[in-house]
Formats: sequence, C-alpha cells, structure tokens
Amino acid sequence: MLDTVYRDFGHGYLPQWHSDIIDLEAFYLAPEDNTLLIAEQGGAVVATAGVRGQTPTSPPHPPEVAARFEEGRTASLYRVYVRPEHRRRGLAGALVDACLAFAASRDRYTGVYLHTDARTPGAVEFWSRRGRVLFDERSAVNEAGDGGEPFQTVHFELALPGQSS
Repeated sequence: MLDTVYRDFGHGYLPQWHSDIIDLEAFYLAPEDNTLLIAEQGGAVVATAGVRGQTPTSPPHPPEVAARFEEGRTASLYRVYVRPEHRRRGLAGALVDACLAFAASRDRYTGVYLHTDARTPGAVEFWSRRGRVLFDERSAVNEAGDGGEPFQTVHFELALPGQSS
C-alpha cells in the first residue's frame, strides 16, 4: 500500500490521510464491520482492498458527497491497490466484489462510498464501470477558477449486491 502512495499519488505518506496503512489492526481487523482483503503471489502481496464503516463528512469531502450517505450506515472502500505488474488480470474486480459481498452481509450498511485519485492509472475508468460519479474535484476546482492546482479526487457511489445503483 505504501508503494502505491509513493508511486501513484505524487506526495508520499501523509499520516493524516494514510495512518490506516500503518495500523491495519485498528482500522481493518479489530472492528467487526471492517475488513482488509489481499491477493498474494509467491508470498508477496500484489493487491489489497478494504472496507471501513466510515461515512464521508464535509469537510474534507464536498458537501454534496457527504449529504448523499446515511451517517453510520456507510461502507467505505479503501486501499484498492494492485501492483502495476499485476494490473488488468481481474484482481481489483475480484477483491471489490468480495468487499461488496462483505458489506452486504452486514446489517449496518445501506450504501457504499469510495474516492479515488485520478493520478492512479486506470482508476477512474475502473470505478466508472462499477459505480456512479458523485463529484469530480478535477473539474470542480477548474470551474471555480481560483487559480489553484485542481485536486485529483473523484468521489463514487457503488451499489451493494442486491441494490440498484
């Protein structure tokens, strides 16, 4: 997971955003309604995907994203990463399907949220096939015309198995 943060995001590890990568137990393994799934080959982790019961809030997320989800009843997908040499082999799709099945098996969850960094090769296209874009910060910042660098975050909603999107 740290490899992806450094390679694809352009800013490296930031504790305020990536502390879950360092403390997997507290964020994914100990909470009953959370999980972390991995794919490994030859003893090496080649793909990851996690579920956390965490409703997006504003800030830092856009208000229209936060308003879309029911507080305390949202499964958020995190750390769906595949090492570059293992991409385009169905690993991410299989892990996401397993995460969605996990979330659907919990009475707690009524919706699924995720955000992705558009700098990750193929990420926006992958998630666009699986869910609905709620907010694209790349165009929102550009439309605002504030002259700042646009964020690269795209926010999505996915349906739980058995729900319509």
